[in-house]
Amino acid sequence: MALEPKKNAMPTQDPALRAHNFNEVALGYTEEIALSEAKRCLNCKNRPCVKGCPVNIDIPSFIMQVKNKDYEGAYQTITKSSSLPAVCGRVCPQENQCEGVCTMGIKFESVGIGRLERFVADWHNSHSTAAAVPPASNGHRVAVVGAGPSGLTCAGDLAKKGYKVTIYEALHTAGGVLVYGIPEFRLPKAIVAKEVGTLKELGVDIETNVVIGKTLTIDELFEMGYEAVFVGSGAGLPMFMGIPGEALNGVYSANEFLTRSNLMKAYRDKNDTPIMKGGRVAVVGGGNVAMDAARTALRLGAEKVYIVYRRSMAELPARREEVEHAEEEGIDFRILCNPVEILGYNNPDDKRDPKNGFVRAIRCIKMELGEPDERGRRRPIPVPGSEFELDVDTVVMSLGTSPNPLIKNTTPGLEVNKHGGIIVNEDGLSSRSAVYAGGDAVTGAATVISAMGAGKVAAASIDEYLMKK
Repeated sequence: MALEPKKNAMPTQDPALRAHNFNEVALGYTEEIALSEAKRCLNCKNRPCVKGCPVNIDIPSFIMQVKNKDYEGAYQTITKSSSLPAVCGRVCPQENQCEGVCTMGIKFESVGIGRLERFVADWHNSHSTAAAVPPASNGHRVAVVGAGPSGLTCAGDLAKKGYKVTIYEALHTAGGVLVYGIPEFRLPKAIVAKEVGTLKELGVDIETNVVIGKTLTIDELFEMGYEAVFVGSGAGLPMFMGIPGEALNGVYSANEFLTRSNLMKAYRDKNDTPIMKGGRVAVVGGGNVAMDAARTALRLGAEKVYIVYRRSMAELPARREEVEHAEEEGIDFRILCNPVEILGYNNPDDKRDPKNGFVRAIRCIKMELGEPDERGRRRPIPVPGSEFELDVDTVVMSLGTSPNPLIKNTTPGLEVNKHGGIIVNEDGLSSRSAVYAGGDAVTGAATVISAMGAGKVAAASIDEYLMKK
């Protein structure tokens, strides 16, 4: 039978409808579509997809199980390597990883591996009622700092080996960027809660509202009897441009804007969450977070949303799928331009901070691409005399984040790089004995799956260290 050259399309909500609701945009494969897609897998001997997966899921095996309609077996195969299959199936950039090296992709479109992973995880979540069974205890205790992707993965892998793991999370809900950063329409929070619940069934304890470096220190965790600590505290410190007007009311970091919407549920009419709704919004940046912020602003009632990005569409770092969804929903991409000032007006009736006033416009300058920089991307160069203004009420800065210095400042001997990331070796071990780290706390803002891969590496290293000990 001839192979289908193109992967099966993902069913989605109509753009005209989804632009005004927070329901999930991608609807998921039906069983019929999943079986059709699974047949496209060549089950090749060299298995490049496994090598391209940061957590090394046995992809050919789980797809073969889908072909055979053994969906629960496929789920068990995936969860041998991944603690968050329903999450990864939705937000992992498969096109740059497993699907990017898929043999089918040499001549045709690669197999929709991520879409099949999501199908399997969703099938399990809707059909299985059996709780995860915790293994026998091995008598060792490990503390994990941060309940984001890297921390959850590290905790899950250690729990499966019999470790007693406690996660300490600064926020009131476990999930990290999965709950505060990624919008409901891309990743429903019920999915995250389900994945976290599975870890709890394995025996993982999660202590929320505990800020390591403030409530407790790393040294105090060791005094409490933990034999190793994994730091997966993420990168929650936002970056700004340092241009005039960034202190105006109506200027947010993307972190703050998305946290107010996602974690504080600003999208619910009954919630009185302080956030700017409606009006005209400019989101500065071109990554996945910028797409999330722009599409969230639209759903919160903005009449017009701009993406302001200093390079061209070809250089946008966001996933192509997210860019396409944003375009379909009516987001206006103002490429090859860069903000130079945020303009405001004073409102003496405002008792919060009348001297700062409110945003009324963002002044930009047009750019052109020059010679490549050290990473091979052509440098954006301002075009003299090309300044213009966009009338907006809200500006969201999505320029990346760096690790919060709190843990570094309260942990003697913990070395960090110039960006504040914890320095670790190939095993995830820091400069402090028995202190491991991974994810955005090491690399700065990166992908969910890369953070999971780091958590997995650290878990294996902690296990080896404590077994030898």
